[in-house]
Amino acid sequence: MSRDTAGRGRAPRIALISATPTAVAPAVAGLAEKFPEAEPWNLLDDRLLADAPQAGPLPPALVDRMGRLIDYALAGRADGVLLTCSLYGSVVEAVDTPVPLLAPDTAAFEQALAPGFGRVLVLASLEAAEQDSVARFSAAATAAGSVTEPVGVVAPDALDAARRNDPSALLEALRTACLPHIADVDAVLLAQYSLAPAAAPLSTALGLPVVSGPHAAATALRSVLTRRPV
Repeated sequence: MSRDTAGRGRAPRIALISATPTAVAPAVAGLAEKFPEAEPWNLLDDRLLADAPQAGPLPPALVDRMGRLIDYALAGRADGVLLTCSLYGSVVEAVDTPVPLLAPDTAAFEQALAPGFGRVLVLASLEAAEQDSVARFSAAATAAGSVTEPVGVVAPDALDAARRNDPSALLEALRTACLPHIADVDAVLLAQYSLAPAAAPLSTALGLPVVSGPHAAATALRSVLTRRPV
């Protein structure tokens, strides 16, 4: 839902609901870069990721749990809500809110489906995240009438690098996972917010566009809440 917050006397408050601590800093950084006038509000349930199934849809109990966090954000006067965990992106389809509610990679999918991208490398540090993101990207491509094809890749060493907040190791883990595929793809889509700090250096290292969920989401939220382009 579009909602113009200009002239309301306070900064737009964006609730960032995270399932892992490694997603918090990238989500805040994305807002700082693309929607600097926004006020980030971090809500963290650090068991959401551990409790999610390795494959298949989220059980109703977890959908309800995320729904309660969204309700909490709304009660706290959030002007927009961003879910930062890709495994919980499907929850936006089950919840109706009076403010913009974004799945973590809805805006990123739109960017990655840009004309000229025939194949997109969907890069994750967890197999479950890779499978979920590829499936939802494929569905987004079909809904948009796009022929863009996702190619899923897992960079397992990136998980520990992100948890240790080691930018050099994170970049190297992602670069190594991408190298066998770069001749066959037109862009890279980072499937998790924890990988977003490597977006710019990875693009430089590969010579390819790299789409980051936090930056794309912040751009979309600014557009809908202020009706101003970035």
